[in-house]
Amino acid sequence: MAGSTGDKGGREPEAGLTRLQRLQVRVLHSYFRFARGMTLGVRAAVLNEAGEVFLIRHTYTPGWQLPGGGVETGETVGEALAKELREEGCIRLTAPAQLFGIYFNRKISRRDHVVLYVVRDFVVDAVKKADMEIAEARFFPLDALPQGLTPATRRRLAEIAEGAMSGTDW
Repeated sequence: MAGSTGDKGGREPEAGLTRLQRLQVRVLHSYFRFARGMTLGVRAAVLNEAGEVFLIRHTYTPGWQLPGGGVETGETVGEALAKELREEGCIRLTAPAQLFGIYFNRKISRRDHVVLYVVRDFVVDAVKKADMEIAEARFFPLDALPQGLTPATRRRLAEIAEGAMSGTDW
């Protein structure tokens, strides 16, 4: 949950949240507004050999999206990516991820950026069980994506399928 989440599904960031969750989001955003000049997040399109993509659904924001999170102070984007994949999907990289693009996420703030990677070389160490952050996590066929997929996730998957970024905004 720390740092940039990079996607709020095209809705108000706090829509559909409980009062406690709204407070948590506000406190987190206030902290990062003062603690960092710029927020930087990582996301990954994890694609398996069966033509499926790994997606997560958070407990604190609506919609299915690509796994990822904030890059912490003293952490490289590669380290952040590996950490987020372990935490959100029990996924371990077996080769470096491929950088796909860097996006400006102006819906979150005037200083939020998302670095998107494509991951094809990995192992799943365990089935991800629901926890305080992740409500659900699993692979979906690219031609049968779940209802509630966030608009940014849908755009990124289309870009990956086409092999090129279609814009610089998340």
